[in-house]
Amino acid sequence: MVLLDILADGIRAAISTETAAFALAAIGLSMHYGYTGLLNFGQAGYLLVGGYGLAITVATFDGSFWLGLAAAGIASILLSCLLGLPTLRLRADYFAIASLAVTETVRLCVRSSWLEPITGGVYGLSRFTDDFFALNPLPFGRYGVGPWQFTADQFFVLVLGWGLVAIGCLIVWLLIGSPWGRTIRAIRGNEEAPQSLGKPVFLFKMQSLIIGGLFGTLAGILLAVHQRTVDPEGYLPTVTFFVYTALILGGAARIAGPVVGAVVFWLVLAITDSTIGRLSGGVLTGVLSPQELGTVRFILVGIVLMWLVVYHPRGLFGGRAEP
Repeated sequence: MVLLDILADGIRAAISTETAAFALAAIGLSMHYGYTGLLNFGQAGYLLVGGYGLAITVATFDGSFWLGLAAAGIASILLSCLLGLPTLRLRADYFAIASLAVTETVRLCVRSSWLEPITGGVYGLSRFTDDFFALNPLPFGRYGVGPWQFTADQFFVLVLGWGLVAIGCLIVWLLIGSPWGRTIRAIRGNEEAPQSLGKPVFLFKMQSLIIGGLFGTLAGILLAVHQRTVDPEGYLPTVTFFVYTALILGGAARIAGPVVGAVVFWLVLAITDSTIGRLSGGVLTGVLSPQELGTVRFILVGIVLMWLVVYHPRGLFGGRAEP
C-alpha cells in the first residue's frame, strides 16, 4: 500500500498544472537553446513578467483579465528587446551571463520597497483571477478518479494548461518545419554559413528569443492563475535551472522532449519527496536532520541527470553516446 501511495503521489505531480507550466517554459527554452543555440539563463524572468504583468494589471490598476494577458505579452517582448538587442551579437557565454543578470535585476526591482505600491513588494499580489474563473463552464464538484481528484477550478486550469502544452508543441512543429525553422537550425550549427547567404542572423535570433520568451510568459501566467498569487521568491534563478533540467531530461531540439522531461522531472521529485516524507518518521530519523532530508531529493535527481549526461547526452529521446 505504501508503494502504491508513493506512486499515486508521483503521478499526481506528473500531471499537475505546475508540470504543464514547466513544460511550456521548457518548450520556450528549447526554442532558445535547442533550436537556435541561445544559452538563455533568464527563463525565470519571462515567467515573472507573465505572472506580474497579469497581476499588476488586474490587482493594482483594476484592469480586465484580458488586458492583463496583453500587458504580460507586451512585457515579455520588451524583456526580449532589453535582453537581446545589446547582447545577441556577443558570444554564447556572455549572453548567458547577461540573461541571468537582467532577470535577477528585474526580480529584485519587483520585490523592492519603492515599487511596493505597484508590485506588492516582498508580499506579492493576489486577487486577480476572479474574471478567469468566472469563465469556468464546469459545475461545482470534484473531477477525476481515485487519488487523482480535483475541484472544478483546479480541473479547469489543469485541462487548459495541458491544452496549451499541446498547442505549443504544434506551433513549434510548424515553425521548425518551415523555412524559418530551417534557418535558425542552420544558425545553431554554423552562424557564418547562413550569414554568408545573406540571412539576417541577428533578426532571426531576436525572433527566436521573442517566441521562446512568450512561451515562458504563458507558463508564468498559468502558474499565477493556478496559485492565485505571485511572489518574487517564486522566480529565483533556480527556476531556470529546473527548466533546463526538464529540457535536458527530455532532449533539446525535440518537439515532445521538453514535455516528457518536465513530466519525468516532477515525477522523480514527487516520488522522492513522498518516500523521504514517509521515511523521515522512521529509519532516517537520527541519521539525517530535517534540513538534510529536504536536499536528498535534489541529490538523487542530480545523480540521474549526471547519468543521462554521460550515457544519453541527447536526453531520453536521443541515443546513447558514441564510444
